[in-house]
This record gives sequence, structure tokens and C-alpha cells, in this order.
Amino acid sequence: MHQSDHTEAGRWLALHGMADAEPTALLAARLAVRRRAKIVDSLLLAAFLIGAALTHALGRAADATWWPLLLVLTALVAGLLVAQWLLGSWVRRADRRAGARLTRRVAHPVELGWPAVLGRPYAIFTVATFTGAFLLAVSVLTVSDSGLRYGAIVVLIGLAGAGAGMIMQLRQVLVNPAVAEDEASLRADVIMRVEDARALVTPSLVWSLPAIFLYGDSLGWWNVVSLALVVAGAIALCLIQIRTAGVGTVARRAMAPR
Repeated sequence: MHQSDHTEAGRWLALHGMADAEPTALLAARLAVRRRAKIVDSLLLAAFLIGAALTHALGRAADATWWPLLLVLTALVAGLLVAQWLLGSWVRRADRRAGARLTRRVAHPVELGWPAVLGRPYAIFTVATFTGAFLLAVSVLTVSDSGLRYGAIVVLIGLAGAGAGMIMQLRQVLVNPAVAEDEASLRADVIMRVEDARALVTPSLVWSLPAIFLYGDSLGWWNVVSLALVVAGAIALCLIQIRTAGVGTVARRAMAPR
């Protein structure tokens, strides 16, 4: 275990109300994988946004037809979703390897469902975000601009892929066995599940899709709605984060006997 990973594990424990717990090699290894995965995920999203913007710009500058352009953009969406899925699987495999090395392993005292791990406010916010983007894309299908209609189709494809990928990864977060050897590491395991679940439902891609693809030959109401979805969603997410209990509190509640 690197000293920097050990130090970061100690900071993480203090931040989540577990300053009295020992930053073990197990915890440091699991947190290190998640930090690296978060960095890679940010780079993937940034690369997707840059690639999509460049494809739009080059296609319009060359007066290209929309079908080849949309094929490239659809491939970018698919590539991002596959890469994010593989990234989540990498984190889960690292957890399984860490659990396999434990000489003693404990389990959660109660079953952890999505209400306990994710919470209803985050679930409602996620459904509302996807619904808003979906309804916007469907509405744009009636616009006469063929480029906008094709862009709306790409948004719908992207939303379907993003939703399916999120549900499958969220299921993994919920059903994977605990990676813990004592009470402290078991509580840390629950906290990481809560953080993983909340990170999965952060709608970075859902916000980005309408703003990038619903761009035609002229500005219109769809551009205003795309921006409004981002602004309203960001405000709602901030309010949820402020008013919802912290991950440490959520973990204690989730582990409490029913």
C-alpha cells in the first residue's frame, strides 16, 4: 500500500465520521481504485464532449450530409456508455479481489435495497431528469429541421443506453456482497455503496445529450429548454445534497436492525 493511499484513506475516514477507525490496506485499496475510476470517468466525459463538438463543427463546415455525421455521433455515445460500463466493472472486480484475500469476512446485518442506499429523493430526481430529456427529444421529432429530428433520435438512443447502463450498474452496487472483515470496514463498505450509487445517478451525460445534439440550422425553443433542464437540474441536485442526510448518517441508518 502506497503511503499516499494510506493518507487518503485516513482523510476519507475522518470526513465520514470514522476518525477513530484504522485506515487499513483493504480500505486504502478500495478507495484508490474509486479515485482512479472517477478521474478516468471525468476524462471519458470530457473526451466525448470534445469529440461530439468537433464532429458537429467539422460536419457543418464541410456541408456534409447528416447520416454519416449522426453515425459518428451515435458511435461516440455508444463508446462512452461501453467505456463507463467497463470502468464500473473494473471497480467491482477490484472489490472482489480484495474480498477474496480476506481471512475473515462479515456480511451486512440487513438487506440493503435501493431506498436505503440511494434514497427516494435521488431516485425521484433521476426519473425526473430522464423524463424531461426524453420528452424534449420526442417533442423535437415534430420540428421540420431534419438535422434536429435525427439529433433527437440520437438523444433517445443515448438516453436508453444511459438508463440501461445505470440500472445494471446500480444493481451491481446493491447486490454485490460486502467486502469487510469487521464492523468498521462493514460501515465503510456501506458508505462506499451510497457514494457509488449517488455518483451513478449524477446526470452528466443526460444533461449533455440535448445540449449537443438538439442543435439545428437555427436557434429555437429546444435550445432554451435544454439549458433550462441543466439549470433546474443543477439547482434541484444541490438542494437534494443539502437537505439529504450525509453518507455517514445514511450508512448508520441502513445498518440499523429493522
